[in-house]
Amino acid sequence: DDSPDTATRQLAALRQEYAYWMKGASCVQASRPCERIVRMPDGTLLNRYWDDKDTPRDESYAEDVATAAEAKGDKAITYRHLRAGAESGWDFSSRWFGDGRTIATIHTTDIVPVDLNSLMLAMEQRIEARCQKAGDSACATEFAGLARKRKAAIDRYLWVGKEGRYADWDSKAKKPTAILSAATLYPLFVGAASPAQADAVATTVRAKLLGSGGLRTTPNRTGQQWDTPNGWAPLQWVAIDGLARNGQETLARDIAGRWIGTVAAAYAETGKMLEKYDVEERKPGGGGEYPLQDGFGWTNGVTSALLDRYPDIAAELEKAE
Repeated sequence: DDSPDTATRQLAALRQEYAYWMKGASCVQASRPCERIVRMPDGTLLNRYWDDKDTPRDESYAEDVATAAEAKGDKAITYRHLRAGAESGWDFSSRWFGDGRTIATIHTTDIVPVDLNSLMLAMEQRIEARCQKAGDSACATEFAGLARKRKAAIDRYLWVGKEGRYADWDSKAKKPTAILSAATLYPLFVGAASPAQADAVATTVRAKLLGSGGLRTTPNRTGQQWDTPNGWAPLQWVAIDGLARNGQETLARDIAGRWIGTVAAAYAETGKMLEKYDVEERKPGGGGEYPLQDGFGWTNGVTSALLDRYPDIAAELEKAE
């Protein structure tokens, strides 16, 4: 539906979503983030995960109470970090851990995440384009400026050239975190990486994140579900699409073939499409707070899209049967 009414509604929805994430801009200070906003050292506003509440999650009350007791600090702060980790979708991962290993060191709200800020950049660019199309030049100019500032801040603070990766940034330590994760591919996915940056990320992915059965979430084995050995369908898609659009088609297809092989092997064994997979041993995934979930929509959708994108992989699977 390309009608003007639909375009107006879609732009309004994008602007409402953007306003939600940027609400803290009115109260943020240089030394104190506010809600989902962090002021970087150069004054640029970037986003973080956060939560309005500082109490245990209803769905994981006992687990959160136990984590807060182990953390030995202000329990309300730990609860907010746990909730913010859940908001990220990466619940939980060494990305959010101060020591890179244990959930008791979780400090999610201190972190400026590269995936979230890449998606915010894409939203700014889409609002700009839709405002331009709607003839609202003031809005288009505003969002073009916001996107330029965010892109510059991503390059300045979230790009670690000597390690060939995009990183999350620790707002307390004022430096990138040491944790490599599949989130390093989000700038490629949204078109924010230069050719040199994309090539460097591809080299890092081959060396450290490519498992026999697909893309690892991180190289860290913590027992959390958003760490190795698990791979997740949406992260495979972000990686494959991001690499392909940046001239890394061979690596993109390699990841797709490995992932589809893992999904097919688990399906042959269990008769199910699953929420996550072990990409080290090409079997059902595990870890985290709850049992493995069956029949997951994102696995179905990504697998279907990859088979459409790479029909030769589908043909190879059929031959193998």
